[in-house]
Amino acid sequence: MKKEDIKKVVLAYSGGLDTSIIIPWLKENYNNCEVIAVSGNVGQGDELEGLEEKAIKTGASKLYVLDLTEEYVDDYIIPTMKAGAIYEEYLLGTSHARPCIAKGLVEIALKEGADAICHGCTGKGNDQVRFELAIKHFAPEMPIIAPWREWDIKSREEEIDYAEAHNIPLKINRETNYSKDKNLWHLSHEGLDLEDTGNEPLYEKEGFLEMGVSPLQAPDEPTYITMDFEEGKPVALNGEKMTAKQIILKLNELGGANGIGLLDIVENRLVGMKCRGVYETPGGTILYKAHEYLESVCLDKMTLHEKQKIAITFAELVYNGQWFTPLREALSAFVDKTQEHVTGQVKLKLYKGNIIKAGVWSDYSLYSEDIATFGESDYNQKDAEGFINLYGLPIKVQAMVDAKNK
Repeated sequence: MKKEDIKKVVLAYSGGLDTSIIIPWLKENYNNCEVIAVSGNVGQGDELEGLEEKAIKTGASKLYVLDLTEEYVDDYIIPTMKAGAIYEEYLLGTSHARPCIAKGLVEIALKEGADAICHGCTGKGNDQVRFELAIKHFAPEMPIIAPWREWDIKSREEEIDYAEAHNIPLKINRETNYSKDKNLWHLSHEGLDLEDTGNEPLYEKEGFLEMGVSPLQAPDEPTYITMDFEEGKPVALNGEKMTAKQIILKLNELGGANGIGLLDIVENRLVGMKCRGVYETPGGTILYKAHEYLESVCLDKMTLHEKQKIAITFAELVYNGQWFTPLREALSAFVDKTQEHVTGQVKLKLYKGNIIKAGVWSDYSLYSEDIATFGESDYNQKDAEGFINLYGLPIKVQAMVDAKNK
Protein backbone atom coordinates (compact mmCIF):
# COMPACT_ATOMS: atom_id res chain seq x y z
CA MET A 1 0.00 0.00 0.00
CA LYS A 2 1.28 3.46 -0.88
CA LYS A 3 1.80 5.99 1.90
CA GLU A 4 -0.86 8.30 0.53
CA ASP A 5 -3.45 5.51 0.72
CA ILE A 6 -2.97 5.00 4.45
CA LYS A 7 -5.69 6.98 6.21
CA LYS A 8 -6.12 5.05 9.46
CA VAL A 9 -3.42 3.35 11.52
CA VAL A 10 -3.75 1.19 14.62
CA LEU A 11 -0.75 1.67 16.90
CA ALA A 12 0.48 -0.74 19.57
CA TYR A 13 0.67 1.84 22.34
CA SER A 14 2.32 1.58 25.75
CA GLY A 15 2.76 5.24 26.58
CA GLY A 16 6.51 4.69 26.80
CA LEU A 17 9.15 6.68 24.98
CA ASP A 18 8.93 4.90 21.62
CA THR A 19 5.17 4.84 21.18
CA SER A 20 4.69 8.31 22.64
CA ILE A 21 6.66 9.96 19.85
CA ILE A 22 5.29 7.66 17.16
CA ILE A 23 1.82 9.26 17.24
CA PRO A 24 2.97 12.72 16.07
CA TRP A 25 5.56 11.11 13.78
CA LEU A 26 2.85 9.08 12.03
CA LYS A 27 0.71 12.14 11.53
CA GLU A 28 3.67 14.08 10.14
CA ASN A 29 4.79 11.33 7.77
CA TYR A 30 1.55 9.61 6.79
CA ASN A 31 -0.71 12.42 5.57
CA ASN A 32 -2.07 13.38 8.98
CA CYS A 33 -3.63 9.92 9.23
CA GLU A 34 -5.97 8.95 12.03
CA VAL A 35 -4.09 7.10 14.75
CA ILE A 36 -5.97 4.68 16.97
CA ALA A 37 -3.92 3.66 20.00
CA VAL A 38 -4.30 0.16 21.41
CA SER A 39 -2.80 -0.89 24.71
CA GLY A 40 -2.84 -4.52 25.77
CA ASN A 41 -3.15 -4.84 29.54
CA VAL A 42 -0.97 -7.81 30.42
CA GLY A 43 -0.49 -6.69 34.01
CA GLN A 44 1.78 -3.68 33.73
CA GLY A 45 -0.17 -1.97 36.52
CA ASP A 46 0.30 1.74 37.07
CA GLU A 47 1.86 2.15 33.62
CA LEU A 48 -1.72 2.27 32.31
CA GLU A 49 -2.67 5.25 34.48
CA GLY A 50 -3.40 8.40 32.50
CA LEU A 51 -2.77 6.61 29.23
CA GLU A 52 -5.94 7.72 27.44
CA GLU A 53 -5.38 11.41 28.19
CA LYS A 54 -1.77 11.16 27.07
CA ALA A 55 -2.60 9.32 23.84
CA ILE A 56 -5.27 11.80 22.82
CA LYS A 57 -3.16 14.82 23.77
CA THR A 58 -0.37 13.59 21.52
CA GLY A 59 -2.69 13.11 18.55
CA ALA A 60 -4.52 9.78 18.79
CA SER A 61 -8.24 9.78 18.01
CA LYS A 62 -9.00 7.20 20.69
CA LEU A 63 -7.40 4.58 22.93
CA TYR A 64 -8.46 0.99 23.46
CA VAL A 65 -7.19 -0.68 26.63
CA LEU A 66 -7.68 -4.43 26.24
CA ASP A 67 -7.74 -6.51 29.42
CA LEU A 68 -5.69 -9.49 28.30
CA THR A 69 -4.48 -10.61 31.71
CA GLU A 70 -6.51 -13.82 32.04
CA GLU A 71 -5.88 -14.76 28.40
CA TYR A 72 -2.17 -14.05 28.79
CA VAL A 73 -1.89 -16.30 31.83
CA ASP A 74 -4.09 -19.19 30.69
CA ASP A 75 -3.23 -19.32 26.98
CA TYR A 76 0.45 -18.30 26.97
CA ILE A 77 2.16 -18.37 30.37
CA ILE A 78 0.77 -21.67 31.67
CA PRO A 79 1.36 -23.66 28.44
CA THR A 80 4.95 -22.37 28.34
CA MET A 81 5.50 -23.16 32.01
CA LYS A 82 4.05 -26.67 31.64
CA ALA A 83 6.52 -27.24 28.80
CA GLY A 84 9.36 -26.21 31.11
CA ALA A 85 10.47 -23.83 28.36
CA ILE A 86 13.41 -21.61 29.31
CA TYR A 87 15.54 -19.65 26.86
CA GLU A 88 19.12 -19.38 28.14
CA GLU A 89 17.82 -19.08 31.76
CA TYR A 90 15.26 -16.46 30.66
CA LEU A 91 11.63 -17.23 31.55
CA LEU A 92 10.28 -15.55 28.39
CA GLY A 93 8.32 -12.74 30.05
CA THR A 94 8.39 -10.38 27.08
CA SER A 95 8.39 -13.16 24.51
CA HIS A 96 5.02 -14.76 25.23
CA ALA A 97 3.31 -11.43 25.95
CA ARG A 98 3.88 -10.14 22.42
CA PRO A 99 1.74 -12.66 20.48
CA CYS A 100 -1.06 -12.14 23.01
CA ILE A 101 -0.93 -8.35 22.52
CA ALA A 102 -0.58 -8.65 18.74
CA LYS A 103 -3.68 -10.83 18.53
CA GLY A 104 -5.71 -8.12 20.27
CA LEU A 105 -4.11 -5.49 18.07
CA VAL A 106 -5.28 -7.23 14.91
CA GLU A 107 -8.80 -7.64 16.29
CA ILE A 108 -9.08 -3.87 16.77
CA ALA A 109 -7.49 -3.13 13.39
CA LEU A 110 -10.03 -5.32 11.62
CA LYS A 111 -12.89 -3.90 13.68
CA GLU A 112 -11.84 -0.31 12.88
CA GLY A 113 -11.09 -0.99 9.21
CA ALA A 114 -7.50 0.21 9.64
CA ASP A 115 -5.21 0.52 6.64
CA ALA A 116 -2.09 -0.47 8.60
CA ILE A 117 -0.76 -1.56 11.96
CA CYS A 118 2.20 0.20 13.57
CA HIS A 119 4.55 -0.88 16.35
CA GLY A 120 7.44 0.81 18.13
CA CYS A 121 9.94 -2.05 18.11
CA THR A 122 13.49 -1.30 17.08
CA GLY A 123 15.24 -2.95 14.16
CA LYS A 124 17.74 -4.46 16.58
CA GLY A 125 15.34 -6.38 18.76
CA ASN A 126 13.27 -9.52 18.92
CA ASP A 127 9.90 -7.85 19.47
CA GLN A 128 9.58 -6.65 15.88
CA VAL A 129 9.60 -10.30 14.81
CA ARG A 130 7.16 -11.40 17.51
CA PHE A 131 4.64 -8.69 16.66
CA GLU A 132 4.88 -9.05 12.92
CA LEU A 133 4.70 -12.86 12.77
CA ALA A 134 1.54 -12.76 14.89
CA ILE A 135 0.06 -10.03 12.69
CA LYS A 136 0.86 -12.08 9.58
CA HIS A 137 -0.93 -15.05 11.12
CA PHE A 138 -4.19 -13.18 11.81
CA ALA A 139 -4.09 -10.58 9.01
CA PRO A 140 -1.64 -11.78 6.33
CA GLU A 141 -2.36 -8.86 3.96
CA MET A 142 -2.18 -6.10 6.59
CA PRO A 143 0.58 -3.50 5.96
CA ILE A 144 2.92 -3.00 8.91
CA ILE A 145 4.65 0.28 9.77
CA ALA A 146 7.84 0.10 11.84
CA PRO A 147 9.11 3.68 12.39
CA TRP A 148 12.48 2.56 13.73
CA ARG A 149 13.17 1.10 10.30
CA GLU A 150 12.16 4.35 8.59
CA TRP A 151 12.97 7.45 10.60
CA ASP A 152 16.25 9.29 11.09
CA ILE A 153 16.24 8.93 14.87
CA LYS A 154 19.23 6.82 15.92
CA SER A 155 19.11 6.63 19.71
CA ARG A 156 16.92 6.97 22.79
CA GLU A 157 18.59 10.32 23.46
CA GLU A 158 17.36 11.57 20.07
CA GLU A 159 13.92 10.20 20.89
CA ILE A 160 13.89 12.33 24.03
CA ASP A 161 14.94 15.33 21.94
CA TYR A 162 12.00 14.69 19.60
CA ALA A 163 9.60 14.33 22.53
CA GLU A 164 10.75 17.58 24.09
CA ALA A 165 10.46 19.41 20.76
CA HIS A 166 6.86 18.18 20.42
CA ASN A 167 5.92 18.83 24.08
CA ILE A 168 5.30 15.16 24.77
CA PRO A 169 5.39 14.41 28.54
CA LEU A 170 7.68 11.55 29.59
CA LYS A 171 8.00 9.60 32.83
CA ILE A 172 11.73 9.13 32.30
CA ASN A 173 14.77 11.34 32.01
CA ARG A 174 18.18 10.91 30.45
CA GLU A 175 19.67 9.52 33.67
CA THR A 176 16.98 6.89 34.37
CA ASN A 177 16.39 5.96 30.77
CA TYR A 178 16.50 2.17 31.12
CA SER A 179 14.57 0.33 28.45
CA LYS A 180 11.98 -1.63 30.42
CA ASP A 181 9.16 -4.04 29.74
CA LYS A 182 6.76 -4.87 32.54
CA ASN A 183 3.83 -7.25 32.85
CA LEU A 184 2.36 -9.52 35.52
CA TRP A 185 5.05 -12.13 34.84
CA HIS A 186 8.24 -10.05 34.87
CA LEU A 187 10.13 -6.79 34.49
CA SER A 188 13.14 -6.37 32.20
CA HIS A 189 15.89 -3.76 32.37
CA GLU A 190 18.23 -2.93 29.49
CA GLY A 191 20.53 -0.05 28.56
CA LEU A 192 22.54 2.60 30.44
CA ASP A 193 25.16 1.07 32.76
CA LEU A 194 23.95 -2.45 31.91
CA GLU A 195 25.39 -2.12 28.40
CA ASP A 196 28.84 -2.60 29.94
CA THR A 197 29.00 -6.28 30.95
CA GLY A 198 31.63 -5.37 33.53
CA ASN A 199 29.10 -3.42 35.60
CA GLU A 200 27.27 -5.15 38.43
CA PRO A 201 23.51 -4.45 38.39
CA LEU A 202 22.46 -1.90 41.01
CA TYR A 203 20.21 -4.31 42.89
CA GLU A 204 20.58 -2.47 46.19
CA LYS A 205 20.03 1.01 44.73
CA GLU A 206 16.65 2.44 45.66
CA GLY A 207 14.24 2.40 42.72
CA PHE A 208 16.14 -0.05 40.53
CA LEU A 209 14.16 -3.15 41.45
CA GLU A 210 10.40 -2.79 41.20
CA MET A 211 9.00 -6.28 41.84
CA GLY A 212 11.08 -7.16 44.87
CA VAL A 213 14.27 -6.63 46.82
CA SER A 214 17.86 -7.77 46.61
CA PRO A 215 18.56 -11.06 48.45
CA LEU A 216 20.79 -8.96 50.73
CA GLN A 217 17.73 -6.97 51.81
CA ALA A 218 15.41 -9.98 52.21
CA PRO A 219 14.20 -11.14 55.66
CA ASP A 220 16.41 -13.31 57.85
CA GLU A 221 13.55 -15.78 58.37
CA PRO A 222 12.37 -18.11 55.58
CA THR A 223 8.87 -18.16 54.12
CA TYR A 224 7.21 -21.56 53.57
CA ILE A 225 4.59 -22.03 50.87
CA THR A 226 2.53 -24.92 49.52
CA MET A 227 1.19 -25.09 46.00
CA ASP A 228 -1.35 -27.50 44.52
CA PHE A 229 -1.44 -28.55 40.87
CA GLU A 230 -4.02 -30.32 38.74
CA GLU A 231 -2.80 -31.70 35.41
CA GLY A 232 0.20 -29.39 35.55
CA LYS A 233 -1.74 -26.20 36.27
CA PRO A 234 -1.50 -24.39 39.63
CA VAL A 235 -4.88 -24.35 41.39
CA ALA A 236 -4.19 -23.44 45.04
CA LEU A 237 -1.63 -21.58 47.11
CA ASN A 238 -1.19 -22.22 50.83
CA GLY A 239 -4.41 -24.22 50.80
CA GLU A 240 -6.51 -21.49 49.18
CA LYS A 241 -8.11 -22.16 45.80
CA MET A 242 -7.13 -19.46 43.28
CA THR A 243 -6.96 -18.86 39.56
CA ALA A 244 -3.55 -19.20 37.94
CA LYS A 245 -3.42 -15.42 37.57
CA GLN A 246 -4.15 -14.87 41.27
CA ILE A 247 -1.47 -17.40 42.21
CA ILE A 248 1.15 -15.69 40.04
CA LEU A 249 0.34 -12.29 41.52
CA LYS A 250 0.57 -13.65 45.08
CA LEU A 251 3.81 -15.46 44.27
CA ASN A 252 5.18 -12.18 42.95
CA GLU A 253 4.59 -10.65 46.40
CA LEU A 254 6.09 -13.57 48.30
CA GLY A 255 8.97 -14.09 45.92
CA GLY A 256 9.75 -10.41 45.61
CA ALA A 257 9.88 -9.96 49.38
CA ASN A 258 12.40 -12.83 49.60
CA GLY A 259 14.68 -11.67 46.79
CA ILE A 260 13.60 -14.46 44.43
CA GLY A 261 13.83 -14.37 40.64
CA LEU A 262 16.67 -11.99 39.73
CA LEU A 263 18.51 -12.85 36.53
CA ASP A 264 21.42 -11.09 34.84
CA ILE A 265 22.24 -12.63 31.45
CA VAL A 266 23.86 -11.91 28.12
CA GLU A 267 21.41 -13.57 25.75
CA ASN A 268 21.55 -14.38 22.06
CA ARG A 269 18.94 -12.35 20.22
CA LEU A 270 17.17 -13.69 17.17
CA VAL A 271 18.72 -10.97 14.98
CA GLY A 272 22.21 -12.27 15.73
CA MET A 273 23.65 -9.97 18.37
CA LYS A 274 24.23 -10.61 22.04
CA CYS A 275 22.38 -8.36 24.47
CA ARG A 276 22.56 -7.98 28.22
CA GLY A 277 19.38 -7.86 30.26
CA VAL A 278 18.42 -7.93 33.92
CA TYR A 279 15.11 -9.59 34.68
CA GLU A 280 12.82 -9.73 37.69
CA THR A 281 10.55 -12.79 37.65
CA PRO A 282 9.78 -13.59 41.29
CA GLY A 283 6.50 -15.49 40.97
CA GLY A 284 7.41 -17.19 37.71
CA THR A 285 10.67 -18.53 39.11
CA ILE A 286 8.81 -20.11 42.03
CA LEU A 287 6.11 -21.53 39.77
CA TYR A 288 8.64 -23.17 37.43
CA LYS A 289 10.51 -24.67 40.38
CA ALA A 290 7.33 -26.02 41.99
CA HIS A 291 6.10 -27.56 38.74
CA GLU A 292 9.48 -29.16 38.03
CA TYR A 293 9.53 -30.56 41.57
CA LEU A 294 6.14 -32.23 41.14
CA GLU A 295 7.05 -33.61 37.71
CA SER A 296 10.09 -35.32 39.22
CA VAL A 297 7.81 -37.79 41.01
CA CYS A 298 4.92 -37.95 38.51
CA LEU A 299 6.66 -38.48 35.16
CA ASP A 300 8.42 -41.65 34.08
CA LYS A 301 12.04 -41.43 33.03
CA MET A 302 11.62 -41.57 29.24
CA THR A 303 8.75 -39.06 29.17
CA LEU A 304 10.62 -36.67 31.45
CA HIS A 305 13.79 -36.83 29.38
CA GLU A 306 11.95 -36.37 26.09
CA LYS A 307 10.05 -33.44 27.57
CA GLN A 308 13.31 -31.84 28.64
CA LYS A 309 14.55 -32.09 25.05
CA ILE A 310 11.50 -30.48 23.48
CA ALA A 311 11.56 -27.73 26.13
CA ILE A 312 14.54 -26.21 24.32
CA THR A 313 12.69 -26.18 20.99
CA PHE A 314 9.55 -24.82 22.66
CA ALA A 315 11.54 -22.00 24.25
CA GLU A 316 13.17 -21.11 20.93
CA LEU A 317 9.78 -20.98 19.22
CA VAL A 318 8.42 -18.63 21.88
CA TYR A 319 11.54 -16.47 21.93
CA ASN A 320 11.65 -16.26 18.13
CA GLY A 321 8.02 -15.17 17.77
CA GLN A 322 6.73 -18.45 16.37
CA TRP A 323 3.86 -18.97 18.80
CA PHE A 324 1.21 -19.30 16.09
CA THR A 325 2.83 -22.19 14.26
CA PRO A 326 1.90 -25.85 13.74
CA LEU A 327 5.05 -27.00 15.53
CA ARG A 328 4.33 -24.99 18.69
CA GLU A 329 0.76 -26.30 18.71
CA ALA A 330 1.99 -29.87 18.24
CA LEU A 331 4.49 -29.52 21.07
CA SER A 332 1.78 -28.12 23.32
CA ALA A 333 -0.36 -31.17 22.53
CA PHE A 334 2.52 -33.42 23.56
CA VAL A 335 3.05 -31.42 26.76
CA ASP A 336 -0.65 -31.58 27.65
CA LYS A 337 -0.53 -35.37 27.34
CA THR A 338 2.44 -35.53 29.72
CA GLN A 339 0.58 -33.44 32.29
CA GLU A 340 -2.41 -35.74 32.76
CA HIS A 341 -1.00 -37.09 36.04
CA VAL A 342 0.99 -34.06 37.18
CA THR A 343 -1.37 -33.52 40.09
CA GLY A 344 -0.34 -33.04 43.69
CA GLN A 345 1.18 -30.64 46.17
CA VAL A 346 4.65 -29.22 46.73
CA LYS A 347 6.14 -27.38 49.67
CA LEU A 348 8.92 -24.82 49.19
CA LYS A 349 11.05 -22.67 51.47
CA LEU A 350 11.90 -19.17 50.20
CA TYR A 351 15.01 -17.66 51.70
CA LYS A 352 17.22 -14.78 50.50
CA GLY A 353 16.94 -15.49 46.79
CA ASN A 354 16.83 -19.27 47.19
CA ILE A 355 14.00 -21.73 46.57
CA ILE A 356 14.52 -24.80 48.74
CA LYS A 357 12.52 -28.00 48.29
CA ALA A 358 10.60 -28.94 51.43
CA GLY A 359 8.26 -31.77 50.39
CA VAL A 360 6.21 -33.20 47.53
CA TRP A 361 3.08 -35.37 47.54
CA SER A 362 1.01 -36.92 44.75
CA ASP A 363 -1.44 -39.78 44.34
CA TYR A 364 0.27 -40.35 40.98
CA SER A 365 3.81 -40.45 42.40
CA LEU A 366 6.01 -43.08 40.76
CA TYR A 367 8.41 -42.95 43.68
CA SER A 368 8.08 -46.05 45.88
CA GLU A 369 9.74 -45.92 49.27
CA ASP A 370 9.21 -49.68 49.57
CA ILE A 371 11.31 -50.26 46.45
CA ALA A 372 13.92 -47.51 46.86
CA THR A 373 14.57 -48.02 50.61
CA PHE A 374 18.01 -48.99 51.92
CA GLY A 375 16.14 -51.16 54.38
CA GLU A 376 14.51 -54.54 53.78
CA SER A 377 12.20 -54.72 50.75
CA ASP A 378 10.72 -57.13 48.20
CA TYR A 379 13.24 -55.92 45.58
CA ASN A 380 15.31 -58.91 44.39
CA GLN A 381 18.89 -57.66 44.13
CA LYS A 382 19.97 -60.82 42.30
CA ASP A 383 17.94 -59.64 39.29
CA ALA A 384 20.61 -56.99 38.69
CA GLU A 385 23.18 -59.59 37.66
CA GLY A 386 21.30 -60.74 34.57
CA PHE A 387 20.35 -57.16 33.70
CA ILE A 388 23.98 -56.02 33.81
CA ASN A 389 25.15 -59.03 31.77
CA LEU A 390 22.70 -58.21 28.97
CA TYR A 391 23.13 -54.43 29.22
CA GLY A 392 26.91 -54.80 29.08
CA LEU A 393 26.96 -57.48 26.36
CA PRO A 394 27.92 -55.07 23.52
CA ILE A 395 30.82 -53.72 25.60
CA LYS A 396 32.01 -57.25 26.40
CA VAL A 397 31.82 -58.38 22.77
CA GLN A 398 33.70 -55.28 21.56
CA ALA A 399 36.44 -55.87 24.12
CA MET A 400 36.77 -59.53 23.03
CA VAL A 401 37.04 -58.56 19.35
CA ASP A 402 39.59 -55.83 20.11
CA ALA A 403 41.72 -58.27 22.13
CA LYS A 404 41.66 -60.88 19.34
CA ASN A 405 42.83 -58.41 16.71
CA LYS A 406 45.70 -56.80 18.65
